[in-house]
Amino acid sequence: MSIFEVATTAPETLPLDGFDPALVAKLELARSASRTLATATADVKNAGLTAIARAVRSQSSRIIAANELDLARGSDSGLTQGLQDRLRLDEARLESLAEATELIATLVDPVGEALCGKILPNGLQLTQVRVPFGVVGAIYEARPNVTIDIAALALKSGNAAVLRGGSAAESTNRVLVEVIQEALESAGLPRDAVQTIDEFGRSGATDLMRARGYVDVLVPRGSAQLIDTVVQESKVPVIETGAGVVHVFLDESADGDWARDIVHNAKVQRPSVCNALETLLVHEAAAERLLPSVLADLRAAGVTIHADERTRALFADSVPATADDWATEYMSLDLSVKVVDSIDEAMDHIARYSTHHTESIITNDLRNTERFLAEVDSAVVMVNTSPRFTDGGEFGFGAEVGISTQKLHARGPMGLPELTSSKWIVRGSGQVRG
Repeated sequence: MSIFEVATTAPETLPLDGFDPALVAKLELARSASRTLATATADVKNAGLTAIARAVRSQSSRIIAANELDLARGSDSGLTQGLQDRLRLDEARLESLAEATELIATLVDPVGEALCGKILPNGLQLTQVRVPFGVVGAIYEARPNVTIDIAALALKSGNAAVLRGGSAAESTNRVLVEVIQEALESAGLPRDAVQTIDEFGRSGATDLMRARGYVDVLVPRGSAQLIDTVVQESKVPVIETGAGVVHVFLDESADGDWARDIVHNAKVQRPSVCNALETLLVHEAAAERLLPSVLADLRAAGVTIHADERTRALFADSVPATADDWATEYMSLDLSVKVVDSIDEAMDHIARYSTHHTESIITNDLRNTERFLAEVDSAVVMVNTSPRFTDGGEFGFGAEVGISTQKLHARGPMGLPELTSSKWIVRGSGQVRG
């Protein structure tokens, strides 16, 4: 066999040496289900989504009971407060997940959408259309909401989903997948369109990363360590999501009320998530005017301020910032604060320490606005608003697969289009190439 033949046939024929046969069976069932979903009509998929939303509501007590088991284990094992918050499901959060699933049902089905087309001089008609990936794998930690989000988005975009949700949420994820599978069956869709491989433990995650030819794309969501491991070790193509070392820059023209409200919301509203503020940068010309009130408001909410020397001179109720603080995603009520000499220093700091997730400038200066938007290289760049809006639900996607910090295919919150690829349709009338 030539090198070319190996390269073109390997993805569909790669033997899964050393895999648990039960895991291989699940992957084969997922592949079969993906073929059914690829040709399912929008009405059929929407019926499945509506059934999932209905089941999440009707089975909420069952889901919450399983979640309480996971929370108790997490507390006993020393799981951080931030991860416990991400792990927690209650009636309100389940209702939000059900509503998001119903919203996804109302969105336009991306499958079959014509992206572009042309007629060649020889009469051939070319059309590029969206098609599902096939089987989408996901590896994530302590985030049972992701189970619903990815299942719903995968279904609407015509994909099967294979989920590895981690040991911290194993009880919750098992029940959620059972609830989803029962809902799919009730709508006449294959239950194997959504599966969990949590029972295979860490080896299951490793195998999912090696299941090229069975899994078409893999999405990691979690800590920087988890994401880096998947990116480095996966043989399956990866859509890279990223940790959120998120910045807000208060420039010298920033409105005081806006600065206080936006910074408070960005840090306090839900500190455990990836779009929460981690580093506040303040122009020296505005520091004395803005920092005392902004930081006093944060301290009153329980935030620990990790401050540079110039900030500590203006706000003593803080701790000295270390070199590591600027690169830390706290996921807690902690915030790094630094006074900078200029917008250039602010952007240099962001370029050095950002994870390219979300950055926001608070300003009334049009020139600084346009510079910040043009020169800051992150997936989402904002002006005069909270980075907490970087979210698939807030962007109108219903939910999100994750927030991509890479530059290939998808960037920022990923919704339905990001779970599709494309193919070219060519229609002829007897043409041959001369």
